[in-house]
This record gives sequence, structure tokens and C-alpha cells, in this order.
Amino acid sequence: MARAVRQLQPRLVEKPWGREALPPLFGPTGGTPIGEIWFEDEASLSLLVKYIFTSERLSIQVHPDDAAARASGLPRGKEEIWYILDCEPGATLGIGLKRPTTPQDFRLAALDGSIEDMIDWKAVQPGDCYFIPAGTVHAIGAGIVLAEIQQNADITYRLYDYGRPRELHLDQGLSVSLLEPYRRPVIHAPIGTKETTLTPDGAPFTLTLCHWDIGAMTLPATDQLWFTPLDGHGTINGANWSKGECWLLDGQCLIEALAPTSALLATSTRI
Repeated sequence: MARAVRQLQPRLVEKPWGREALPPLFGPTGGTPIGEIWFEDEASLSLLVKYIFTSERLSIQVHPDDAAARASGLPRGKEEIWYILDCEPGATLGIGLKRPTTPQDFRLAALDGSIEDMIDWKAVQPGDCYFIPAGTVHAIGAGIVLAEIQQNADITYRLYDYGRPRELHLDQGLSVSLLEPYRRPVIHAPIGTKETTLTPDGAPFTLTLCHWDIGAMTLPATDQLWFTPLDGHGTINGANWSKGECWLLDGQCLIEALAPTSALLATSTRI
């Protein structure tokens, strides 16, 4: 029998760059701009699964690694991965810089707004996936719906926010930023792709995109697995699941697909 089978509860998070209308399966927002849906549990978990919905660019920001976070009294740093579910024509992700720069020049650019031109804005399409290591200067562009899996740490250093009246953290951010281009190639794996590993070696979690036809699914042998179905529906130990949800379970679960299914499977490799 499975030791842990439970549906994680969605929490809608208001953001100034969010959307007042989400895809129908997530329900109404009541006119509030919702930027993120977090899937949470009563217990403290090592990973956090989110959906992100953008109508404007997010702040240009950076996250610390485990060592830097712990030096500041936090339990862990924050590395994350983005899987693009939908996007408008011309949508972009800002990942890394166009060319290396110095902390002094980067600080001036953050203060005068020219940082926007320093960022490497990459055109994206559904099925694109980027792993964002700690220290990578980044921003999610407008017109994007994506799934994000991250270390469960609420630690973001905003470097620039397009004049929005929110707190910036330039000193902390500069202390952990890699002021250089991002050199990892995009992984393109549209929904329906057979099993594909999306995370690199050494990441604090593994993420796999899987596709199954109707019938029983074979899960990794692990004590804790985040199951995020992107398409399809079925049962887990008799309980119904469908796309738009996130479940925490283990590899001993009996999970069946009642329709062709694609899902993200995440497991933590660090506490």
C-alpha cells in the first residue's frame, strides 16, 4: 500500500503582472489578477509546484544557492525549472545576460533601466523547457503560461521591476548573481513526448515529462513524487485525478490513465 497519497491544495496568488482570466479548468478569479497557483500541503515540503500566468513581464531577479541562503539563515536556496504550456506569438523569457559584465556596470544598468537591454530575451514556444540554476539573472516575459517546479524557498532578490512600487534587493542580488550569458540549450519536449528527463545532473530535483496511453502507469521507485498531469485523467488508488491538479504520492501507488496522459514527475534529490 502507498504510504503517501494526497492531492495538494491549490492557492491562487495575486500578482501585479497576473491575469484576471485563467484557463477555464482553474475557475474564476473574481476580477483579481492571479499570477501564480501554488500547490501546497499542511506539511513542509522540499519542492513547490506552480502554474504561472503572465500578462506583463515579471521583475528581473535572481535566487541564491543553498550555501548563500543558509548563510542568511534560510533552510535552502532556490533553483527552478520552467516548462512552457502556452504562449502568445513573440513571447520571451529573459535568461542570463547577452555578454559578461562587471558588478559596477550591472548596478548602474539596474538603476537607470538599461538592464532590460542587457538581458538575453529568448523567444519561446509551447514545449520549451529551461532549468534556471541559482545565480542566473532571469525574468519571465508577458503572454506566457508555464509550469514551474522549484526548491520550496520563498527567496527572490528583485534587481529591477520596470518602475513598479515594489521593494528591490540590489545589494543582495548582486552578491549572488552570475553576470554572464546562460549557456544551457533549450529542451523542446511538447506534450505527448515520450519519457524525457528535463533536469541536468546535479540539480536539487529531477523532473521528467512522461506520456502514457490508457492503462496502468509505471512510476519511479521513490518515497515522494510530485505528479502534475498536463493532459488526461484517471485514478490513483481509486481516487480520481485530472489535469490542472498536483498530487504527492509514492512509487507504490496504483495509478491508472483513463485517457492518453502527459504529466510532469518530480522528485527531490536534496532536503
